Amino acid sequence: MSVGRLLIAATPLGQPSDASARLVRALGSADVVAAEDTRRVRTLAAALEVKLIGKVVSLFDQNEATRVPRLVDEIRGGATVLMVSDAGMPLISDPGYRLVTACIDAGLPISCLPGPSAVTTALAVSGLSADKFCFEGFAPRKQAARKTWLKTLATEPRTAVFFESPRRLAETLVDAVDVLGPDRRAVVCRELTKTHEEVVRGPLAELAHWAADGVLGEITVVLAGAVVQADLDALVVEVNKLVDDGVRVKDACAEVIAANPGSPSRRELYDAVLRSRS
Repeated sequence: MSVGRLLIAATPLGQPSDASARLVRALGSADVVAAEDTRRVRTLAAALEVKLIGKVVSLFDQNEATRVPRLVDEIRGGATVLMVSDAGMPLISDPGYRLVTACIDAGLPISCLPGPSAVTTALAVSGLSADKFCFEGFAPRKQAARKTWLKTLATEPRTAVFFESPRRLAETLVDAVDVLGPDRRAVVCRELTKTHEEVVRGPLAELAHWAADGVLGEITVVLAGAVVQADLDALVVEVNKLVDDGVRVKDACAEVIAANPGSPSRRELYDAVLRSRS
């Protein structure tokens, strides 16, 4: 008996035409479609003019633990199981982790059909640095936990992406102003790829004011990384160590600045070193 496989597939965020050709084929051929919402996947299949020949089962947070053993058995028995969430990539703040790890533990084949993701879509349109970023999932619901979480982002140099409920967005932005300051840049992406898509950019204080009267739709927030300010006195010590080892002051300053993000200008560091050595 041949072993089946698990297919993890990204689904459109809003526009059915964003579905990949591989997703269309998989929807029409999978033996089992494990969906976060069975109604949503049937609606998607209808929009793509795909007939679901396999059985459709639900796979969401509350039933994933009990559903996984049966799905693993079906894959072991030769079935192709297609796993999809409501929108975007499964596992990214969506169900699927338990099924993937169970298949790995069982030595079963797993493939991914890449496609839309709210995280990378928001990052791409944000206008903020995308060289390095972190994904924070959903912001904590309760204010105390949310402020504690925001404090961890106070010195995070990477751009951060997180999801938020439209009902809590205004409160979260107000808390972000309190913890991170009014001038930290951020972007709120609402209803990405959908008819009423909106991308609002600005400092946190402006965004908090914009959201105060309430917003609707799926929300993704992109937060600029913190600008790290290097300690001038510590840099002077580093430069002096290099100078004592025979490096020219000018070259030592350049080397230290290159190794320390958030350093002052070369002239400012150079002058501070000369003052320390006079």
